[in-house]
Amino acid sequence: MQSRVSYFWDEADARKPYRTGVSIHSHTNHSRESLSFVSVLASRIAWLQWYLEKHQRRYACRERSVDLFKACWTPPLTAREAYDLERKQIEEQLGLEALVSLSDHDNIDAATLLRVVPGFGRVPISVEWTVPFGPGNFHLGIHNLPDGCAAAIMSDLAAYTANPKPEHLSELLCQLNDIRDVLIIFNHPKWNISLLEAAQFDCLLINFLAKYSGHIHAFELNGLRSWNENQRVAELARGWNQLVISGGDRHGREPNANINLTNTGSFEEWVHEIRVKRFSHIMFMPQYADPIAMRFVQTFLDVVREYPDKPLGARNWAERLLHPDKNGVMMPVSVQWEDPPYVIERLIWLARKFESRLAARLWRAAGRKEAVRLRLYQGEVAN
Repeated sequence: MQSRVSYFWDEADARKPYRTGVSIHSHTNHSRESLSFVSVLASRIAWLQWYLEKHQRRYACRERSVDLFKACWTPPLTAREAYDLERKQIEEQLGLEALVSLSDHDNIDAATLLRVVPGFGRVPISVEWTVPFGPGNFHLGIHNLPDGCAAAIMSDLAAYTANPKPEHLSELLCQLNDIRDVLIIFNHPKWNISLLEAAQFDCLLINFLAKYSGHIHAFELNGLRSWNENQRVAELARGWNQLVISGGDRHGREPNANINLTNTGSFEEWVHEIRVKRFSHIMFMPQYADPIAMRFVQTFLDVVREYPDKPLGARNWAERLLHPDKNGVMMPVSVQWEDPPYVIERLIWLARKFESRLAARLWRAAGRKEAVRLRLYQGEVAN
């Protein structure tokens, strides 16, 4: 077993022995993404919490309220746009052939639709599956589902997410693991998505791995998580004798910040390399060294940007932001309110203050981390 990590900004030649770059874990407009992160950030940043509460009160005076834990948004790129973005980075920046696996939250619509386009018939059918476990949940990347039974498998996975029964989870993972061309990745395993107490989350994670690690093929080093968190994932992988693998987790218009390098020519061959040969070489792309907060803001701006060339219903943020209506049905805010939620408008205004080229240069000068390296262990190599 061997995991390797390279960094494009000073090890660009590490790609030269390879034929192919593999991009996995990126999202399209078929994903629904929670806005709860805004409240989480506010709970940790006093001035942002004050700012939100001020405008929430102002909006509540108009007999309307915005629940950021129930609201959600959809990424701006279609399946074809997302695929082309990932392919272009690999082909033009790395000079390699491209394999791309899109994995939206709990649905396979992106790949299913893309496969009807001429030339895209072999695009992997993949999903980021939400797995409830105890008081929390984890995300597994399930890549390359068989065409003939992908819909049936997705139905089973969705049924578990909606009504989790622990005795069924092992059965589902066994069935997936038995399909030789399917790849099961533990996405961002150290991300406490459910916001549990740290000790409770750590206990839950260990219990999950004790039960199911035998069905997982690799742990993800995530392109949108911090250096420190990815370092903890590397340490976790060592303890469970696991490979680490790339996973960009792209939601906006920035391509994945890491990819895997391989000499295989098809997704099935690469799955065999991970599952059987147990070899993984990750290349972190230049954008990963940028300050993580800067990249989050940029993703947020990509989400709320106007796209006049898109069809009606996808051109502006109010059409892509969903919120429960008075009956609890998720609907675009554009059809619920004549005036957009003021608190969201103010958040967008605030984020746009960080969009200038000068702001980006200052942010990079203050926080770009090209010297940081992940420490890998036992059969793993950090170039």
